[in-house]
Amino acid sequence: MTETTSPKGKFAWYEWMGDDVEAAAKFYRAVVGWNIQENNMAGFPYSIASTNGHGVAGMMKIPDDAKAMGAPPCWTGYVWVEDVDAAAKSLTAAGGSLKKRPADIPNVGRFAVVADPYGAMFMLFRDAGGNPPPPPPAGTPGLVGWRELHAGDGAGAFKFYSEQFGWKKEGEFDMGPMGIYHLFGSAPGESGGMMTRMPETPGTFWVYYFNVDAIDAAVERIKANGGQIVHGPMEVPTGQWVVQGLDPQGAFFALLAPKR
Repeated sequence: MTETTSPKGKFAWYEWMGDDVEAAAKFYRAVVGWNIQENNMAGFPYSIASTNGHGVAGMMKIPDDAKAMGAPPCWTGYVWVEDVDAAAKSLTAAGGSLKKRPADIPNVGRFAVVADPYGAMFMLFRDAGGNPPPPPPAGTPGLVGWRELHAGDGAGAFKFYSEQFGWKKEGEFDMGPMGIYHLFGSAPGESGGMMTRMPETPGTFWVYYFNVDAIDAAVERIKANGGQIVHGPMEVPTGQWVVQGLDPQGAFFALLAPKR
C-alpha cells in the first residue's frame, strides 16, 4: 500500500453504545433513515447501520467493564491506522492515554480505546482486510458529513491530531466569544472542525453529524421518537443546516442537511 493510497487517519467506522440496542435502532431508523440489521460479531450481538448498502456504524450494549466505570450511552469514532500497537504507543508518548489495550476482533480487525491529551475518547482501528471500502459520494443521506471536537484546547488538539494522523488544516473561523474554529481534513472528502470547549461544556468529546435531506423535518422526527433538541437548528457558514440532540438514552449526536 503506497502512501498516496493509505487510508491512515481516516474515520473508518462509528459506534453507538448504550443500554437498549433495539430501542436505539428504532430511533435512528426513524430519524436518520438507516437500514439496521442485527449481526453476531465475535459471539455477541452487534447491529449494523447502513445506507445504500454501505455500512456506516455499529450498535452494541455498553460492555460490563465500561459500564462498571460509569460509561454513558455515547457515539464513538474509529480512526484507521496502519499498526494499532505502534499508533497507541505514539499517542501515549505524545500525551494521550490508553483506555483499553490493543485487542483483536476475530475476522474483523484490531482496535484500541484511547483518548487525546485533553480527554476526548476515540478508537484506533486496523481492519483485517487492510483497507476500508470507499464510501458513497459525500453528502449521501445516512453518512457522517462532519466530525467535530470540543477540546480542552483547540489549537493544541489540532497539533496533536495532525502529528499523529497527518490531518491537514483547511482554515479557521473566528467565532468571536466562542473562540477559533479550526477546520481540518482527515482524508480526501472527509472534513471536520475543532474548537476549545466552552466553560459550560461538561467535558471534552467528539460529536458526529449524520447527513439528512432537510433539517426541520428531521427535528420533528427527533421529537416524535423521544429525542431532545440541545442546540439549533442553525445555519452554518457553508450554507448548510445543523441540529444537535440527545437520543432517548442520552447519547449526544448531530444532524447535517443542505437545506432547512
